[in-house]
Amino acid sequence: MAADSNGTKYLAHSPSDTGHEDLLHSHLQEVATRAAQYAAPLGIADEAYITGLLHDLGKYGKRFQQRIKGKDRGIDHWSAGAWTALTKYELQGIAATLAVQGHHVGLQEATPDALQGLDPSKLMENHPQGLKLSEPDIATLLSHFNAEGLSLPDDAARSVYDWRAAPRAAGMLDVRMLFSCLVDADYIETEAHFQAASKQAKSYRAPGPVLEAGRDLSVLLDYLDNLARRVNVPDHVKQVRSDLLAACLQAADSPQGLFTLTAPTGAGKTLSMLAFALKHAARHKLRRIVVVIPYLSIIEQTVHEYRKALAPVIKKHGNYVLEHHSLATASNIEPDQEDTTKFQERLLAENWDAPIIVTTSVQFLESLFANRPAACRKLHRLAQSVILFDEVQTLKSSLAVPTLATLARLAERYQSTVVFSTATQPAFSHLHELVTRYCAYGWQPQEIVPRDLRLFERAKRTVVQWPPSGAVTSWAELSEAIAAHQQVLCIVNLKRHALALLEELQARGSDGLLHLSTNMCPAHRRVVLEDIRKRLAGDEPCRLVSTQCVEAGVDVDFPTVFRAFGPLDAIAQAAGRCNRNGRAQLGTVHLFVPEDEEDKRLYPDSAYQQAAAVTRILLEKHHPEGMNIDDPYLFEEYYKLLYSFHDMDDKRDNLLAAIKRRSFVDVARYYRVIDKDAINVLVPYDVETYEALAEEVRTTGLTRQWIIKARAHAVSLYRPRNDPVEAYLEPVRVGKGGNQSQDWFVYLAKEHYDPLLGLVPPSSTECLIA
Repeated sequence: MAADSNGTKYLAHSPSDTGHEDLLHSHLQEVATRAAQYAAPLGIADEAYITGLLHDLGKYGKRFQQRIKGKDRGIDHWSAGAWTALTKYELQGIAATLAVQGHHVGLQEATPDALQGLDPSKLMENHPQGLKLSEPDIATLLSHFNAEGLSLPDDAARSVYDWRAAPRAAGMLDVRMLFSCLVDADYIETEAHFQAASKQAKSYRAPGPVLEAGRDLSVLLDYLDNLARRVNVPDHVKQVRSDLLAACLQAADSPQGLFTLTAPTGAGKTLSMLAFALKHAARHKLRRIVVVIPYLSIIEQTVHEYRKALAPVIKKHGNYVLEHHSLATASNIEPDQEDTTKFQERLLAENWDAPIIVTTSVQFLESLFANRPAACRKLHRLAQSVILFDEVQTLKSSLAVPTLATLARLAERYQSTVVFSTATQPAFSHLHELVTRYCAYGWQPQEIVPRDLRLFERAKRTVVQWPPSGAVTSWAELSEAIAAHQQVLCIVNLKRHALALLEELQARGSDGLLHLSTNMCPAHRRVVLEDIRKRLAGDEPCRLVSTQCVEAGVDVDFPTVFRAFGPLDAIAQAAGRCNRNGRAQLGTVHLFVPEDEEDKRLYPDSAYQQAAAVTRILLEKHHPEGMNIDDPYLFEEYYKLLYSFHDMDDKRDNLLAAIKRRSFVDVARYYRVIDKDAINVLVPYDVETYEALAEEVRTTGLTRQWIIKARAHAVSLYRPRNDPVEAYLEPVRVGKGGNQSQDWFVYLAKEHYDPLLGLVPPSSTECLIA
C-alpha cells in the first residue's frame, strides 16, 4: 500500500539519487522485521519488533512530511513513538521507550521524571532541544499508521528491562542491547534506500561471513603443529606452550561463563586463547569471537598472527578477521574503486558483522557504556560470542566494578563467554560482592590453566635485581651501565626521563641507539620496531630507550632489561621483553630509581604512583629474595592491597552515581578508558605524506576518509591551555567551510619532529602525554 485512505503518500526519507522512494509504512515494517531478526539470539525479538514499528511514528506528522520537501526544519519525529510505547505498554514498554527516543538523540535517562517529560503536552511547552513536534496528537499519527496496514500488539512481551529487579548496570546494558538491534536495523534499511541502484528496489550491503569454528580450529591446530616444528626455541619453552594449548582446549569444553587465562609472557597466549575460543564456539554454537586489546601496536601484531594462522580461511573469505580501530585504513576506499574488499571491511566494521573482530579496549568498553546510536549499533553482535580480553591488567581500578558487572551481564543473559588473559592477573574475583550490587551474576571466573602445571615456575627466564632501599641512580650512572651491553632495553616512566637518558647515551656515542614513545607517530614507531627486530635477530648493536609503550604484548626479546621502579604489573611486563624466547639460561632485569632534580615527580599520574607505592610496600615486606614476579600469588596479594587503597564503591564517584540514577548520557560522559582530554596532531614524520595530508585537509576540510589516513601520522597531546605549543597548532575545519575542529590540528614547525625522538617542541610544554 503506497498511501493511506486519504490518498496521502507518507515517506520515511527523501528520495535516493536514483529516484527510489522509501515509503514510511514499508520502512517501519522492514526495520521492525530486521530488528526482530537481530534480537532473536538475545531472546527479545517481539520487543524489538514493536520498537521498530514505533521508531519513526512521528514521521506521519504533516510537519515531517513538509521537512522532507525542504519546507520545514527542527522537527522531533521520535518522541511520539516513545510516548506511545510508554503509555500503551507501561513498565513493559520502558526499554522500547528509551530506544525509540534515543535512535536520533541518544539514550537519555530512565527515571520517572525523564520519561514523563516525553508527554507531548510538555514537549509543546518546553522541548529540551528546542524542536517542534511533527504532530502533537498521538491519535492522529496512529490513525495514519493503522490506515497503512500497520498495527501494534495489544500486549508487550516480557521486556528485556526489568525496572524493579535488575541491578542498574545490568539493566542499562539490557536497554542498550535492545537499542542496538533497533539502530543497526534502521541504519541498514536507510543505507539500502539511499544506495538503491534503481527506482524499483533497495540495494543492501553484502553480509559478513559466518563463523565456522570447527573448521577454523582444525586450520589453527595444523598451523600450530607446523610452527612448533619450525620455531627455534628451547625444548622446555615448546613444552610450556604445548601444555598451555592443551589446557585451553580442555577448558573449552566447559559450560559458558567467565574465565581467566593466567600464563607467563612468551607462552603462546595469543594463539592458545584463540584455540580456546574456536573450540568453545564450536561446542556451544556461538556466532563470533571478539578480541579486545589495549594498545594499537599489539593489535597489529595480533591480527598479523591470526591472519597467518588462518591463512587458508582468509584466502577464501577476505573479511574473516576484521580490525576495528582508529588506524584501520579501509575507510579511505570508495566502492567504485578497485579494492572493493577494503570498502566492504569498513562497512562490516561499523556493526561488527564478521566472525572474528579485533578491537581496542577504548572502542569496546566505551561502546559498552555509550548512549549514541553509532557506538551502540554493534552491541547486539556480542550475544552468543566469545570475548577475549588480552593484557587485562591495563583496566583502571576506577572502572573495574561497573566494567565487570556489565561483562558479567553479557555472560548471564546473552550467552557470551568472557576471558581475561594476562601474565599478571588482577584479583578481580576479590570484588565479587561489590559487582553483585550492579549485576547479580557477580564475578567468579574459572581459571583455564590448572595451578599444578606450574607454568610460571617452568617458564622462568629472568632474574630481577631489586634496588636497595633509598638508592637513586643518576642518568650518567645508568647510561654507563647501558653502554656496557650491546643489546639492551631500558624502560622509563616519563618521556622527559627518556630524553634525559638519550642525551647521556648520545654524549657517549653509543651505537645502535633507538627510542620508542608516543611522541612518535604510529608510522614512525612501526618502522623503529622493524629495525629493532632486525638488529636483535642479526646480533647487531641495539640499545633501546622506551616509555611504557613497549610493554604489554610487544614482541621483542632483549637479553638485558633496565626498568625504572614502578607498579609490579609494569615490572613483570618489562620482564616479558627479556629473554622472551628462553634462548639464554636467565636474562637480567635491573630495577632502578631515577634521579629527578626537576620536581621529584617520578610517575605519570597519581594512580601509577600509588601502584608503585604498593610495590614498595611488598618489597619491604618480602625483601628482594621474596619478590618473585613469576609467582601468581604475589600478584594476587598486590592487587588486593592496591584495591584496599581505592574505594571501589565510592559514593562520590561520578560514573557510579550516574549508573545509580540510570543516566545514559552521564554514564557515557564519565566512562573513559583514557582520562585526560587529548587532541590529535598531524606531525611531519614523513614530510611528503605530511604535506599531502595538510594540503588535503586545508582544501576539503576534515572528513572521515582524511582522519583514517592521518591517524598513522599523528600524535596525541593533552589539550593545551595557555601553553607555548599552541603557537605551532593550526586548527582544521570540519568539511568545506565548517566550524573549526576541536580535536584535530596540523603541527606547523617541521623542524620540531626529530627522527630519533619524535615530536619535541622547543618550548616547555605540559601537553606531551607522559
